[in-house]
Amino acid sequence: MAKKAAKKKKNKGFFKFIKWFWILFGVGILSFVLLFAFASWGVFGPMPEYEYLENPQTNLATEIISSDGKTLGKFYLDDNRTPVPFDSLPSNLVNALIATEDARFYGHSGIDAFGVMRAVGYLGTKGGASTITQQLARQLFVGVRSKNKFETLKQKAMEWVLATRLERQYTKEEIIAMYLNQYDFLNNADGIRSAAKIYFGKEPQELKPEESAVLVGMLKNSSYYNPLRREELVTNRRNTVLGQMAKYDYITEQEKDSLQNLKMAIRYNPESHKEGLATYFRMYLQGFMNQWISKNPKPAVEGARDRWNIYLDGLKIYTTVDSRMQANAENAVQKHMANLQEEFFHQNTPDRNPTAPFLELSEPETELIMQRAMKNSPRWRKMKAEGKSEEDIRESFTKETEMTVFDWNSDAREKDTIMTPMDSIRYYKTFLRAAMMSMEPQTGHVKAWVGGIDYRHFQYDNVIQGARQAGSTFKPFVYAAAIDQLRLSPCDKFPDTQYCIEAGKHGNPEPWCPKNAVGQYSGNMYTLKDGLANSVNTITAQLIDRVGPRSVVSIVENLGLTREIPEVPSIALGTPDFNVYEMVGAYGTFANQGVYVKPVMVTRIEDKNGTVLYEYVPETNDVLSKDVAYAMINLMEGVTEGGSGTRLRHSSQENTTVYKEIITGYPYNFTNPIAGKTGTTQNQSDGWFMGMVPNLVTGVWVGGEDRSIHFPTITYGQGAAMALPIWALYMKANYENKDLGVSDGEFKEPDDMSINLDCDKQAEEEPKATDVEEDLDDLDF
Repeated sequence: MAKKAAKKKKNKGFFKFIKWFWILFGVGILSFVLLFAFASWGVFGPMPEYEYLENPQTNLATEIISSDGKTLGKFYLDDNRTPVPFDSLPSNLVNALIATEDARFYGHSGIDAFGVMRAVGYLGTKGGASTITQQLARQLFVGVRSKNKFETLKQKAMEWVLATRLERQYTKEEIIAMYLNQYDFLNNADGIRSAAKIYFGKEPQELKPEESAVLVGMLKNSSYYNPLRREELVTNRRNTVLGQMAKYDYITEQEKDSLQNLKMAIRYNPESHKEGLATYFRMYLQGFMNQWISKNPKPAVEGARDRWNIYLDGLKIYTTVDSRMQANAENAVQKHMANLQEEFFHQNTPDRNPTAPFLELSEPETELIMQRAMKNSPRWRKMKAEGKSEEDIRESFTKETEMTVFDWNSDAREKDTIMTPMDSIRYYKTFLRAAMMSMEPQTGHVKAWVGGIDYRHFQYDNVIQGARQAGSTFKPFVYAAAIDQLRLSPCDKFPDTQYCIEAGKHGNPEPWCPKNAVGQYSGNMYTLKDGLANSVNTITAQLIDRVGPRSVVSIVENLGLTREIPEVPSIALGTPDFNVYEMVGAYGTFANQGVYVKPVMVTRIEDKNGTVLYEYVPETNDVLSKDVAYAMINLMEGVTEGGSGTRLRHSSQENTTVYKEIITGYPYNFTNPIAGKTGTTQNQSDGWFMGMVPNLVTGVWVGGEDRSIHFPTITYGQGAAMALPIWALYMKANYENKDLGVSDGEFKEPDDMSINLDCDKQAEEEPKATDVEEDLDDLDF
């Protein structure tokens, strides 16, 4: 009996254990089911609707694309993300991802059962159970993992539910692309495309296996595996990824060993608004886009913003700028300006010029400039906005502070120093500024845009913001008016003698008797071609007297120079202010057979889905006949054949030392047809060069921030020394790259050319300049 009772008691205990086991198992299963049911019902937090799953809302950077298909830069706030499709990902990257993060990715439906059991059985010591799809769900919808265990459990449930939904919504390839596009690789590298560009300077499809391994290794924790700070750690992690690729037969053991022995080669290319290619152009483009957005409302979509946002909406801006020509332009500006600045510093030491960098100014005049600069500074505006008193603000400008300033002699173009803000203002004024724009005259497409010497420290864009006196680069407009209206020929001759326009004529308030740059009159007879080539002021004065300022202003306005111009004879010598953008557009008319084409920078804008939102429509204006335009080209070819632009073609015995010291890259030895015009304003405050070949017009300006900042002599301060070398360096680089297709041929002559250009064949009995004067007496100007 006792044995039976004991056996019965034992069986009862066993059945009780079994009962509780199944109860607990059932409760566990039920809890597990309820956990995911609650997550699915939104008990733990709102779950995204299916519509949202179809189109997850992530912040996308707006991409600026060059005419040759390169990314010039991006507009973004926090997320520098530009998605790429799966077919733009290299197989080695996809294989590295799967081998390292989710080896059974193609065999599960969002949840890896084997991985879950392994994680539970080994308590996570042999790897987690998160699939690529779960990681994507966390990035898109769940967010940062909580440190609270209960919260973590809820988040995990949400991830699982969302992972299964994503698997039903997207293909495996789409999930991989979304995951890599979404991940933050640190250092403004949001998404795989930004990461490939920033860490290796290439597109994702160009990544090598060892480079892909670095980026996949960062997926574990990009802050911890930061290639810019933890080289050894990241190298080890890369090798682990390569080991996983060998384990799953994506690469051979031999390939793994070879790749693991390679030194990690990071080529850091930061993407920021102040660095990279075409920084000034990108900032112009920001203003262009803001204007476009204000006039073009976003199509109404429920839950969407009512205005386009260039930082969040992933727009694509297709521009006319060629990345190769832009690089050539920036290199030319950098190379020459560093050289020119060295000479400027040499001539503006305190011993040589006590008021450096200002010339010919009194102390009160200098103080006025400095005070104005102080009140226009960001520091003044910021402190004023904070409610600081003027006394406190002024005092802050006298206190020494640590700062980073521009420096030509540093590889980084900047240095750390200590100085007062007032001293820094004067320091920055010592630097000469530059601007350059290059355009295809037939289409108006702007190919290169350089607004200054360094956007980080000089953010004023001298291409389109700054307007300075045009000097002799204005003279071709006077010559064009004369040839157009008086049917003069480049071969017609005029005397280089003192010429005065009396008071009252053409609205002139007092007599105007311009002198030549050298202050002398040769007494010689000059053809118009020689007169322009040598920039003879007296001849230009005679021409504007004959056609009248109104005629010149009319032509200039049709050439796109629309700012107010006084109708007085002195404009003939370039007293009006224009910017490089306007001047290049105007000169393009000569190269385009008399048709003005407004410069264009943006050809198309698309949304993130490729829908075209904007397409450019050319704006043109017939200004000159073909023969007049070609005659002007012929005139300006004389500038580079025997005038102020001759140094483009050969060496000169005169001022050879100066050429070697500051004329960067000299001699240039161009042999192809080039039409151009140099310009130098009063006191050498501005140096210009406008240069043309048949399919490219380029304008260059160099000068100080203030007109009182300039070289003391014309030897160094003329346009041929300050601006022309930039054009020459730029064009030499363009010609070295045959793919750019920059013309080195002849300008096209009209079939019905009616203006004589062959001065050698002009008969002696043709009217001399004095005869021309008599013939014009009866005309009303």
